[in-house]
Amino acid sequence: MKQLKYLLKREFRLFLGNKTLRSVFFMAPILYAFLIGSTYKQGKVTDIPVIVINHDKTPMSDQLVDMLEDNKSIRVLNYPQEPAILKDEVIRTEAAAVVVIPERFEAMMLQKKYPEINCYINTSNVLTANFATKALQLTIGTFSAGAEIKTLQKKGMPAEQASAQYEPFKSNYITMFNTTSNYLVFMWPAMMAVVLHQVILLAMAVTFSEEFKRESFVKDFAGKEKYAALVMAIKCLPVWLFSNLNILVFYLCSRYFMIPEPENVGNFFFLTATFVLACTNLGVLMSILIPDALKATQILMVIASPAFIISGFTWPTYAMPEYIQKFTQIIPLTPYLEALKIMLIEKGSDFLTKPYFWHLFIQAWVYFILGWIALKIKIKNHFRKFDIDENYGGDDALIEG
Repeated sequence: MKQLKYLLKREFRLFLGNKTLRSVFFMAPILYAFLIGSTYKQGKVTDIPVIVINHDKTPMSDQLVDMLEDNKSIRVLNYPQEPAILKDEVIRTEAAAVVVIPERFEAMMLQKKYPEINCYINTSNVLTANFATKALQLTIGTFSAGAEIKTLQKKGMPAEQASAQYEPFKSNYITMFNTTSNYLVFMWPAMMAVVLHQVILLAMAVTFSEEFKRESFVKDFAGKEKYAALVMAIKCLPVWLFSNLNILVFYLCSRYFMIPEPENVGNFFFLTATFVLACTNLGVLMSILIPDALKATQILMVIASPAFIISGFTWPTYAMPEYIQKFTQIIPLTPYLEALKIMLIEKGSDFLTKPYFWHLFIQAWVYFILGWIALKIKIKNHFRKFDIDENYGGDDALIEG
């Protein structure tokens, strides 16, 4: 029991004594939580620059420009003449779109010749392009419908009949999940999961790869080397405990940024705990298999860096090649983000997250078993180099054999 207490104190001392681990595990999550939260704090993109070129300059075309200016999502940049090189002007002003109202627009409208308005969408940034397109479609569509109804009314048709003539059937679009299209609600929880995923893997990368280089490992763990699972638990305990601290920090930041809470907090923490367990076991496995701490860190970062992109959170996995889909299944972040989306954004029932819990649970066990086998072999080979009197349990001096 005394040796176990000593080993636990030793592990926390090693963890907290490592400046790199302290900065990565404690400072990085806080920094990223506020940095990402502040970046997306507005939630929706507004005042998107849109160039409007009005070649007609009549009351009707001016009315359309006024309606565009009233849309809060876009900021109209009025151009009396078309720039010599439109593409360069779009780049210079960072405009998301260009609206070109043709000459004789009002005349053709009154003559029922159906003039065409050209809208050029800058898709170099898909996000702003989508917001700008949605705003233009809404405004121009409303103007078009209103103009058509007014034309019918001028011909003597009652307002209700004119509306029915233009719109023979109604279509209702009802948004579900994140109804305000708040980008902060969509991105912040996912990015915090990415941060937690990466700091755990970074912390675990150096656990065993560095430990086997220390002669104190043989001395301190003598008598316990047969219990590989206990050794793994001792090495993981600081990360497990301090991960809870990071989760608490994320929770407090979520209250500050007014992120919706999961309806079942118990289910959220249960899934998160399984996610942390799967991440630590994956990190332990790699740290045991790769004796060099730098190489272990590099390999784990190769896994962690693209994890968000290929997780299916923003780009659907069914649109990815099959070999990438299979690769995503071995990364703990993939099922956790799917469960997170159900819990925080879609507010789904608890049973919908069960497949992702079992996915994480199986990952945790597979990585644990593989790590346990690898550690048994590694410890056996490592302790062969030394002659330890196990009756002293690690308190006597190291005797090199």
